[in-house]
Amino acid sequence: MFSEGDAVPDFTAILQDGSPFHLQEALEESGIILYFYPKDNTPGCTTQACDFRDAKDTFDGAGWRVIGVSRDSEASHQRFINAQGLNFDLIVDDDNSLHELYGAWGEKTNYGKTYMGAIRSTFVISQDGTLQWIGRNVRAKGHVSRVLKELDLE
Repeated sequence: MFSEGDAVPDFTAILQDGSPFHLQEALEESGIILYFYPKDNTPGCTTQACDFRDAKDTFDGAGWRVIGVSRDSEASHQRFINAQGLNFDLIVDDDNSLHELYGAWGEKTNYGKTYMGAIRSTFVISQDGTLQWIGRNVRAKGHVSRVLKELDLE
């Protein structure tokens, strides 16, 4: 489990269009806001994604690139992007490796039922590869405003 100030390991993943994403290469251009969410096209995940979409210009202007991560397929990510007009990339984590690496997978309880699932979390990674801010087990609504405040962008 990472803490603020920790260096994050490099990783390579696949984006919604099948192209590779290399963390170290991306950090050469900007800081990364890596957010983990449970499922494409569900109410909470749509709210969160649309909030990131609407704040993209602010993040971009301050040198931050937003990237979402879920276990959904490339095709599901493409449908989500098209349906919501998302203006940022989504990583396919179908083998759960990134969720586990970042501690964004674990036991959850809903309506008294316990199960394993994605833990809605955000990791703000500075260009030097260290964690500037971590939000674990966050709520979808209002989360992007909190990230903006944490980065002194609001």
